[in-house]
Amino acid sequence: MKIQKIATGLIVINLLLMIFLMSELSTASANKISGSSLQVLRGSGLEIIDSKGKTRASITMNEASTVNGETYPPSIVFRLIDENGQPVAKMDASSAGGGISLSESTQSYIQILARSDGSLIKIKNKNGREQTMKP
Repeated sequence: MKIQKIATGLIVINLLLMIFLMSELSTASANKISGSSLQVLRGSGLEIIDSKGKTRASITMNEASTVNGETYPPSIVFRLIDENGQPVAKMDASSAGGGISLSESTQSYIQILARSDGSLIKIKNKNGREQTMKP
């Protein structure tokens, strides 16, 4: 009988501990800005998914990297993605400048770039005709 009381007591303590720990789990929440009624959602990235679990929009932070011998500074990228998983709108910002790209597919697009090494607008249609405009 004494063992049953100890076991019951341990079960009750475990249940209370479990309830407490589950209530403390971190979830996405907005923090109030001091001195303001505004709230801020903080994180290092964001993905918005559709009902099928596919990412349809994302905001990502990219670390500095080197690709094919060219060094890129840290940047933040905002992408809007179609149902096929292809980015159709993209905006990026870094210390080197910013850019916007709109595309119908990988063959047809418009890019507007404002970089420290020069700005340009590039347009390409489905037929492969490409035009670049520089100031």
